[in-house]
Amino acid sequence: MSTTYPSRGALDRPRSRWADIAVFAGAAVLIWLAVRVSAGMDVPFDDASAPSSISTDPAELPYYAARSLLRMFLALGLSIAFTFVFATAAARLPRAEKVLLPLLDILQSVPILGFLSVTVTGFIALFPGSSLGLEAASIFAIFTSQAWNMAFAFHHSLVSQPRELDEAARNLRLSRWQRFWRLDVPSGMFPLVWNAMMSFGGGWFFLTAAEAISVNNRQYALPGIGSYVASAAAESDTPRILLAIVTMVVMVIGLNIAFWRPITVWAERFRNEETEAANAPRSLVLDLLRRSHIPPLLGKVFGPLVYPMDRIMRVFGLAEHQLYVPEKRRRANDVLFTAVVAVALAVGCFYMLRYIDTTVGFGEVAHAGYLGVITLGRVIVLLIFATAIWVPIGVWIGLNPKVSRIAQPIVQVLASFPANFLFPLVTAVLVATGASLQWAGILLMALGAQWYILFNVIAGAAAVPNDLREAAASLRLPRKLWWRKLILPAIFPSYVTGAITAAGGAWNASIVAEIVPYGDTTLVATGLGAYIAEATRDGDSPRILVGVLVMSAYVVGINRLFWRRLYALAQRRYSL
Repeated sequence: MSTTYPSRGALDRPRSRWADIAVFAGAAVLIWLAVRVSAGMDVPFDDASAPSSISTDPAELPYYAARSLLRMFLALGLSIAFTFVFATAAARLPRAEKVLLPLLDILQSVPILGFLSVTVTGFIALFPGSSLGLEAASIFAIFTSQAWNMAFAFHHSLVSQPRELDEAARNLRLSRWQRFWRLDVPSGMFPLVWNAMMSFGGGWFFLTAAEAISVNNRQYALPGIGSYVASAAAESDTPRILLAIVTMVVMVIGLNIAFWRPITVWAERFRNEETEAANAPRSLVLDLLRRSHIPPLLGKVFGPLVYPMDRIMRVFGLAEHQLYVPEKRRRANDVLFTAVVAVALAVGCFYMLRYIDTTVGFGEVAHAGYLGVITLGRVIVLLIFATAIWVPIGVWIGLNPKVSRIAQPIVQVLASFPANFLFPLVTAVLVATGASLQWAGILLMALGAQWYILFNVIAGAAAVPNDLREAAASLRLPRKLWWRKLILPAIFPSYVTGAITAAGGAWNASIVAEIVPYGDTTLVATGLGAYIAEATRDGDSPRILVGVLVMSAYVVGINRLFWRRLYALAQRRYSL
């Protein structure tokens, strides 16, 4: 099996000085904007007099949009670094896997307000007298909405690598550092890029909660488009909400053209298959970069640093083949590791249960569990309808390059658009019609979670090797047999990854979908999400803890009993 690269014609186009000028000017503008916008992140800050809202003057919208975009990219950088370290450790270290994968399940299930209620005070104390503390808390909150899905996707690509590639790496005696950059990252690049784009859209969804922070009976507002919408909704100012929506659409489309489209087209070169797609996707921005002298020049400058880094990492012992460890010693280490983890969990659970018993009592846990059943029902309905609707559409988009050129940008825009910007408008409609949020909450949750399924199915369908498609076409498989024998098995691993993260995303989305304010009106749906949102707003730490624990128990329990079995089946039987 070989890696498909773009044709030489795409890579060896004649260089152009005009392309150099355009690339240099674009890079200079981006650097200037980053410096200009980041200057506003470190200003004097007083916790006692911190503003609880921001100006809704439309003239401020471009600056607010730039501030939000900077936070999103900083959080994306942190998410990529976390993904590389966390997913690689879980895939390559057997002992670590037993702790890290359950921990990832738990972290994915903790709602963003749960992280904010714990971290805001700490970050403010870490940067006294500066707004950097609040900025760090906001970026960390966005990070928690992006990182888990990317880590799951990259971990799946590592554990499902073709055996012949693993054997080649071992025969070449690559160090772990060399293997990571020359095998692991390239083989996982295609799903990682798609899931990064999807996670970026998930970050937009929680932008309002991350910028207009309401925790511990305090209100904090950072300049950003999310807090702008929150302030406009508090003032019942529908025209300015619509203006923010238009600004967001323009920003998402521009971001798709200038960043995500070039990245997804570039990632096509890392697909493992023996034949090349007849209609490879293209990007004007990527074509411009390929015609410029600047990227090769940067490669010549920084390329010589790669080999010394390999040597340094080898000195630190990051070799692929470890020294032989006797069986008795290995078993003793396993027992010691398990004992330490068990003791730590037992001590933590004891103090946690005692805290709950002495504050709200265990009856509150039962009440939160009942509310969790209601939210679980909404999650199940959402997954059923999202699967029925988006799996066929995702396969259609992923397998048809011509359709993909048109549909992928549209899907990326829809997925990246923060659907909760529409919540105030939906609330206004519900108030005007007298409709209930009990059922409308499912729709609001779906707006933030359904895209995980669609994006993973598109990526899974697009990754089906062309030789398998051509074989199915040569055999003239009937449509039902084509779905049952080729497409469903091929996309099954990607679908399971998307469904796991969609379920977790739906639970997370419930905290903003089950309680929706608009002006003086607040609609509340019965459910665990509303319970956590109200406890966080009131600064009720025991109830926040109970709500987060119950939600984590639901998500982790369902993952272990249902999703993980499907995940193991996907790795064992349906990995290409």
